[in-house]
Amino acid sequence: MKKYTYTEMKDTRSGFGDGLTELGRTNPNVVALCADLTGSLKMNQFEKENPDRFFQVGIAEANMMGIAAGMTIGGKIPFTGTFANFSTGRVYDQIRQSIAYSDKNVKICASHAGLTLGEDGATHQILEDIGLMKMLPGMTVINTCDYNQTKAATIAIAEHEGPVYLRFGRPKMPVFIPEDMPFEIGKGILLSEGTDVTIVATGHLVWEALQAAESLEAEGISADVINIHTIKPLDEEIILKSLSKTGCVVTAEEHNKYGGLGESVARCLTTNHPAPQEFVATNDTFGESGTPAQLMDKYNINAEAIIKASKKVISRK
Repeated sequence: MKKYTYTEMKDTRSGFGDGLTELGRTNPNVVALCADLTGSLKMNQFEKENPDRFFQVGIAEANMMGIAAGMTIGGKIPFTGTFANFSTGRVYDQIRQSIAYSDKNVKICASHAGLTLGEDGATHQILEDIGLMKMLPGMTVINTCDYNQTKAATIAIAEHEGPVYLRFGRPKMPVFIPEDMPFEIGKGILLSEGTDVTIVATGHLVWEALQAAESLEAEGISADVINIHTIKPLDEEIILKSLSKTGCVVTAEEHNKYGGLGESVARCLTTNHPAPQEFVATNDTFGESGTPAQLMDKYNINAEAIIKASKKVISRK
């Protein structure tokens, strides 16, 4: 398998901030709105360089979504920024009615997603947001894996016409995607090739999947590792091509097993090529306070869990 290494650790939210800053310099139609979390969303530089295109709405997330929807009518491309919990659950009605139903060109950018938010605890660790957003007609759902991919995705979604949910995180993670790799919405990336099992991962679990594949190789098990950064629309072609070779699938995500990437892949398999599948995801639960590593270990969403799931699914072939 191809070996992946990294030379630095950076948080994906910084990738968003840097991508937004670049857009501010190149696209005069891009505007940004934040719900009192400018520092956490790394939107400071955009605000500094574009004070007339930055709108601090305060702790009024529902109002932020309505304002963003209205701005699109004048040709602006609004990027909203707050935590994933407040970007979805708190404002779902406004997103559904004012953005999705009306097909408004709003980019809903959500940081601090999943368990790796860490010590802030269960009330902030949303594990249902992918399911909420992918069920909205016309909504594109993206969940990036590292700093470089998040920056590239942020820039790419400005060119996409229609509502987008861009999900990223708080902790520093290995930067392993090449800086110059193009970001193509709806196209998965085959990171490593194997013949025994297909590992389909998204977000922070992509790096964990690569670590799992390396450990499996040492035991004589070879794995395809696919980075699904776009959950909707799902790249069924890359999954089915891999499955035709391996005959089984493990999905890995920092999200509830109900409604996330795993269910999207299961639907793909059911309608095209039924095959054994194992899910690495949280099991119908809320989170709790703890370090990211502690929580990933307790809730079985890490490389070790992917290794176990891979061996189990291979035994089911």
